[in-house]
Formats: sequence, C-alpha cells, structure tokens
Amino acid sequence: MTPFGWGSIARLGLVQMALGAIVVLTTSTLNRVMVVELALPALLPGMLVALHYLVQIARPRMGHGSDVGGRRTPWIVGGMAVLGIGGVVAALGTVWMATDRSAGIALAVLGFALVGLGVSASGTSLLVMLAKRVPAGRRAGAATLVWMMMIAGFALTAGLAGHFLEPYSPERLLAVTAGVSLIAFALALVALRGLEGEQAHYERPNGDAPRFKEALNQVWSEPVARRFTIFVFVSMLAYSAQDLILEPFAGTVFGYTPGASTQLSGVQHGGVLVGMLLVAFSGALAARFPVHPVLGRIGSLRAWTIGGCIASALALFGLTLAGLNGEGSPLKATVFALGLANGAFSIGAIGSMMRLASEGRQAREGVRMGLWGAAQAVAFGLGGLVGTGASDLARWLIATPGSAYAVVFALEGLLFLLSAMLAWRISAPVPRTQVRTSPFPNAGDAFAAGPNPRQLS
Repeated sequence: MTPFGWGSIARLGLVQMALGAIVVLTTSTLNRVMVVELALPALLPGMLVALHYLVQIARPRMGHGSDVGGRRTPWIVGGMAVLGIGGVVAALGTVWMATDRSAGIALAVLGFALVGLGVSASGTSLLVMLAKRVPAGRRAGAATLVWMMMIAGFALTAGLAGHFLEPYSPERLLAVTAGVSLIAFALALVALRGLEGEQAHYERPNGDAPRFKEALNQVWSEPVARRFTIFVFVSMLAYSAQDLILEPFAGTVFGYTPGASTQLSGVQHGGVLVGMLLVAFSGALAARFPVHPVLGRIGSLRAWTIGGCIASALALFGLTLAGLNGEGSPLKATVFALGLANGAFSIGAIGSMMRLASEGRQAREGVRMGLWGAAQAVAFGLGGLVGTGASDLARWLIATPGSAYAVVFALEGLLFLLSAMLAWRISAPVPRTQVRTSPFPNAGDAFAAGPNPRQLS
C-alpha cells in the first residue's frame, strides 16, 4: 500500500471535521434548545447524549464489517449518511417537543441513536485507514492534525450555526441542521474521492471470513488488545470526569463569574492544544533524527502516553490543593497544566492506538479499533455522570465545598495514575512461555521492545 502523505492525512482530517460539525449540533445546540427555549429538564438532553455514546458499543461490529469487506471508504461514507440523517431527525424531534412532547422525545431518541451509529461506522473505519496507511514517523503529527481539524469543525460550526440561528425559530433550527448535514456529507465525499485506492481490494482476508463473535473473541484473547482496551476505558473515564465539574468548582470555591469560568475553560483547551502540538513536534524531531541518542527517543508514543497520564494526575492533585486552600492558589496555571498534560496524553494514546491496531492476527484491525472506540465512548458516557455524581455526593457528605471538590479531583488523579500503570503494563515484556504458546506471536510483545526510535513516532 502507498503510505499517506500530509495531503492525504489532511483529507481525512476534513472528514473528521465534517463528522464533528454534525455531532456538535446534536450534543450542544439541541441541548441548549431543549433546556432554554423549551424549558425541559436538563436531564433529558443529558440522557440523549448518553444514548449516543451507549449505542457506540456497536463500533467493534462496524469495524468487523469493514475488515470483511476489505475497504473502509464505503463504511465512512455510509456512516456519514446515517450521521447526517440522525442529526436532522434529532432536530425534528426537538422541534416536535414544543407541540407533542412524547412524540418529539421518541423521535429524538431515534435521531440520537442514529447519530451514535453513524459515528461508530464512519469514525472507526477512518481511524483504521489512518492506522494502516500513515507511516510510523508521522503518526503523532497525523493524530494531532486530524484532531485539531475536528476541533476546528466544532468551533466553526458552533460559530456559524449560532449566527444563522438568530433570531431563533423552529424553522431556522431545521434549516441550519439540514444545511450543516448536507455540507458535511458533501465535504466527506469530496475528501474521500480516490483516497483509499483500488489496491485496498487486495487486503481482504483469504478464505471464509469469521463470524463477528469469533473475530471479537480472537481479538480479546490477544493480551495487548485486551490490556489496551482496559487502559482506554480507565484513562478516558478520568479524562472526561473532570469536564463538567471544573467550571462549577471555579464558581463555587473561587467566586468566578460565568464569563470568567468560561474563560478558564478556554485556558484549559489552550493547554490541550499546546500539548498536542508538543507531541507532534517531538515526533517530527524523532523522525528527522532517528539515531540521535536524545532526539530519536523524545517522540516515543509510549513515553508520552505514560508521562501524560502521570502529569495529568499531578495537575489534578494541584486542583485538590487548590480546593483545600481556596483563593490564592494558582488556579489558571494549574488548569493550563492539566490541559497540557491531557493534550499530550491523548495524542500519545491515539498514536499508540494507530500502531497497535495492526498488531496480532491479520485482518482484525477494524475489530480492534472498534473495541477501543467502544471503550472510549462508554467511558465518556459514564464520565460526566461519575464526575457530577461524585461531586454532588461529596458536597452532601462534606460541609466545605472546596474540600468536597478536592476529594473528587484526588480520585480522578488516582484514576490517571492507574492509567499510567496500565499503560506501563502494556509495554512490559511478556514471559517467554507466554510468547511461545500464544497463537498470535506478535500480539504479546507489541509494546515490549520499548521506545525504538525507528518504529515509534
């Protein structure tokens, strides 16, 4: 297969941007309309967003379908079509809630479920294509570019949609949603045209393709795939649990106004961006000087993943101290450090995911990527509930709000330390007896060799 250059990677980034544009409308804009314009309980959009994560347990099945077919493009295009339809159906359901609440909610449930299925099909196959076609030296940069383009899609869509929704009306909401969905689908079609190439047909597995359950069992029996699934779930649970409590923490303990707490969130996202760029830059240096004793090793995705988890834990422990000490603590600097560590960890983990997808039994890349994507989605769905629920429980048990938040941040920091241990265990050498008896000779030691500068970006 011809490796992807930066132009091809950017084209996949455009697809990811299109995907993010539709998702941000359903998870943010429709959320606000239900709560503000329709005066519905915030629990309703929260449950709908959780549903769109829950149905992503279908990711391994979607990945298996693309493994069997041998091509990823039809699954990406089909997933984008389902995603766009789901966004429009969800908007229709939201508008219908104004006149018939029960029918509108039922239609919105269908719409959000379609959104989750569309993300599962398109997102999983897109990542598999990246994993199989991006050279090792470009993986950190590729992950950074694709995710930054997705974030750009979030921001661009939110800004333009907000402009065209003023003044709000149900008709405007439907028109904007349908317009964004059509543009996003067209952008994906243009970006994917001729990208995969006809040679992808020859990657189809030989012989009769196994049933999905058999393929999933084969992947789960691989030590690295199983351990990495657990790592993804724990780390993403820690990553997402602090999202919904950081701004309330700043307002309750430090007296931040809504505008100031929103700016604090911007400081965190700025740190995430810097962390992503830092990993990409280090990967570029390592690829440029692969035999250098220092520069050749700073691009190790293994090191960035483990180090990012540890640094995230330390930043959360810093927030723990801020909760105990109250005003006077360097809150902005600590939040920026948390974002920096989160950004470095996430790109390290995504890059490692791209590399590990091809380890073990052949023609199972889609199942592996789907398994990890499902673990991430479930963790994100639970993260908000766990974070907010734990903070409510802590505030009920502990009279001082700062101390209550400190307990929650400390627990999240411990989750990140556990994630670092899990990532280190993935990297640890496998006993010889296990390697000899394993039916997948490359699966047990995928990380065992450590940071080889010629193989790791």
